[in-house]
Amino acid sequence: MATTTAPIRSAITARVSTPIPWYLWALVLAVCLVTVGGQVDVSWHRSIGRDTFWTPPHMMVYACGLISGFTCAWLILATTLGLRPQLRETSVSLLGLRAPLGVFLTAWGGLTMLFSAPVDNWWHNAYGLDVRVWSPPHILLLSGTAAVGLGTLLLAVAHMNRARLAHAANANPAYQRLFLFIGALAVITLMSYSMGYTFDTRLHQAKPYLVMSMGVPFVLAALASAARRRWTATLIAAIYTAFMLALVWGLPLIPASPRIGPVYENVACLIPPKFPILLLIPALALDLIWMYLPRLNRWLAAILSGLAWVAFLVAAEWPFASFLMSPYAANRFFATRFLDFGTPPDNPDALRIFETPQHGPHLYAGLLLAVIVAIIGIRLGEIFGRWMRQIYR
Repeated sequence: MATTTAPIRSAITARVSTPIPWYLWALVLAVCLVTVGGQVDVSWHRSIGRDTFWTPPHMMVYACGLISGFTCAWLILATTLGLRPQLRETSVSLLGLRAPLGVFLTAWGGLTMLFSAPVDNWWHNAYGLDVRVWSPPHILLLSGTAAVGLGTLLLAVAHMNRARLAHAANANPAYQRLFLFIGALAVITLMSYSMGYTFDTRLHQAKPYLVMSMGVPFVLAALASAARRRWTATLIAAIYTAFMLALVWGLPLIPASPRIGPVYENVACLIPPKFPILLLIPALALDLIWMYLPRLNRWLAAILSGLAWVAFLVAAEWPFASFLMSPYAANRFFATRFLDFGTPPDNPDALRIFETPQHGPHLYAGLLLAVIVAIIGIRLGEIFGRWMRQIYR
């Protein structure tokens, strides 16, 4: 996989300037659908409840499984039978089948997502209309979603690396942009998974910063290392911010009303997510460190990067969270007054107060742990990014 043989090099040279193939666009569409569908599904549960399996966000999520599963199944069949010789030249073998590495992973993820659909429907019929994220069928769905995203990322990075390996002036830069866009969707998904820990009412605790240090720095370091492009982290954070703002400002335009009880709040539209976390500030700090201190020992660079990530994240978000608690944020721009229909009047979100704010040793110990986690994540991300540089198949 990491070795560039003569057939691969010839295939690269011949096709380096070709446009992005249809199947890669199809897989990017699938990842977009599950990213948007997942966010709208959370809003649906907060605004309406789980009224039926056949909701629009569910259809968007499972459309991802259909598109990715069947697209990659066809690619595996066509490559194995020799119907796509250009893919066979840059493929790997698995159990007698041939296809690019990312195609195998994406196919498994898509089929897993489709299998989770009837399991999830049975689970709700058997145990009630729960809204738990970590139920067994949801874990199955999330694992399939992660496999689709990672497989699509690996397929895009293989195209990007082959274009770079050719050293051609006309190498298609769109592959790098597409690779980074898929990576941004991964960051959006990670931040969605941590949504329950990063509500604005909890941002004066250490736990939200620990949770945000577990996955996002790893992904940013991996993408920056693989893409070898300046301002990668800032670009990814900007895409995340734009995506979330579109939801914050767009979802309330869609009418909705609760269909299950108890109902504590008068809901008339889809409830948007909270205002996006200010990831742009720590992401900019990471980019500056990676650009201007490139010759540092890698562990030293990771230590400085982990410290900067937590320090700038806390410096930006801590006072901003205080502002979000104030009456000045109670408007459509910051959207702090949109509450779930099931939010009781004594809930911190309804009262706009911080939930068990931390001070002193407990806070500092939690933030220190966040720094350690961020350091390890950035170092592992850099290693993973260097491995992705070697993927050509």
